[in-house]
Amino acid sequence: MAPGVAGEREGPEMEIFHLLRAVAVEYGLRQAEFAAEHGMHVTDVRALICLLDAERAGTDATAGFLGAGLGLNSAGTTGVVDRLERLGLVSRVRDVKDRRRVLLRVEDRAKELGWSYFGPLIDSTVGVLSGFDERHMAAVRLFLQTALDALTTEDP
Repeated sequence: MAPGVAGEREGPEMEIFHLLRAVAVEYGLRQAEFAAEHGMHVTDVRALICLLDAERAGTDATAGFLGAGLGLNSAGTTGVVDRLERLGLVSRVRDVKDRRRVLLRVEDRAKELGWSYFGPLIDSTVGVLSGFDERHMAAVRLFLQTALDALTTEDP
């Protein structure tokens, strides 16, 4: 059997990988449920997450920034922003530093909807993490960051 064929690899590392994948799948299902409940596409939810992450990081979010984050062309990005704007979840605002630029802002309504749906999950997860000591937190952080790095490198 060739290396990497399903079933050949076993061990604690693969168990952790499969748990991570299960978490990702479950979270994706929750995103899809949230999207369906609020008349959105799953890509719209990903866009909101991208914009909220940019806001938290203090990064100006333009349509180009969002498109790059979602892997969409400009037409696809415009469609997402238009849908979110129609739903009152995102607004386009002129950049006060450069009036030629249009920034995307997540409206409070989107944050409230997101918190009402995902808040219990967030609270539960944070509650679990609050029981970890700093050494365990560092290990979780290191694992998740290196797993993310592995997923986002140009050459997998």
